[in-house]
Amino acid sequence: MATNDIRICDKCKHMRMKTAVAKIGMQAPETEVRIGCKSYCGPCARYAFVFINGRYVKGATEDEAIDKAMTYLKK
Repeated sequence: MATNDIRICDKCKHMRMKTAVAKIGMQAPETEVRIGCKSYCGPCARYAFVFINGRYVKGATEDEAIDKAMTYLKK
């Protein structure tokens, strides 16, 4: 099984850490989600985003960003 690199920013105004980690964990249970500032402050102020396997994936909402990001999961 491939290893996934999933990161979310704890400073992002559009993501709630507790719910975001739970939602990602349900779809990628074998992956540890790293939490911390990603120095992506411009887009982070306007959109929810997830950094996954080298890509920044944004969405208008937390759910949208997570759904889009899960398409980049390594299987």
